[in-house]
Amino acid sequence: MNSINILGVRVDHTTYETALAQIETFLRAGGFHQIATINPEFVMLAQSNPEFARALNASALNLPDGVGLLWASRRLGAPLRERVTGQEMVQRIAELAARRDEKIFFLGAREGIAERAARELQTKYPRLKIAGCYAGSPAEEEEEHITERINKSRAEILFVAYGPPKQELWIARNAARLRVKIALGVGGTFDTLAGIAPRAPAWMQRAGFEWLYRLAREPRRIKRQLAIPYFMWLVWSGGRIVKSSDSPASD
Repeated sequence: MNSINILGVRVDHTTYETALAQIETFLRAGGFHQIATINPEFVMLAQSNPEFARALNASALNLPDGVGLLWASRRLGAPLRERVTGQEMVQRIAELAARRDEKIFFLGAREGIAERAARELQTKYPRLKIAGCYAGSPAEEEEEHITERINKSRAEILFVAYGPPKQELWIARNAARLRVKIALGVGGTFDTLAGIAPRAPAWMQRAGFEWLYRLAREPRRIKRQLAIPYFMWLVWSGGRIVKSSDSPASD
């Protein structure tokens, strides 16, 4: 898949339609595939966390989740086609799984939230098969137990809600142990599905102000949101875009 590199992090040129087609290809092909939903916060975290940067650049598919990435790609001369949000992709993957008879395992979030999120998706897609739900922990000492639990469930798809960068690093560390075909870090999506944290109105999502809605509801996010103007400054003041075929990260 054609991709670009923004401040050292690979972002794939994709849309909802092409991303879902790629995911269906992964499911047919077998093997393990990590998927990441990249936004400016991810890019900025990667600047000071080499392990996180390596995990993102090794991912099988990096979705452009964040209007800041669309702005950066235009600014640097290689516009991305569409914002592809993790929230929406979880629902579309669930619909695909229901159609293909693939099972999903829900890992992470607070106790009981994964179960509520799974029930909501199953209500929307009655044929969806839930392989299991488990809050667990991203602690390394629990990894063997958790991966064994996931493998025993015979899930093909894994959603991990530990928040970045923990969820992406957890998936990358356990790629060799897991027998799922797809693993995706989903952040706060379980909370949204469970009704704990409602999404912004549709007009705010379309206008790119979903971050402002979340900040108004959760003022403690201010430190995370400060990464966005810094990201924009870096891009504006000298960040350049590199085709993935020319980037060391793609070797």
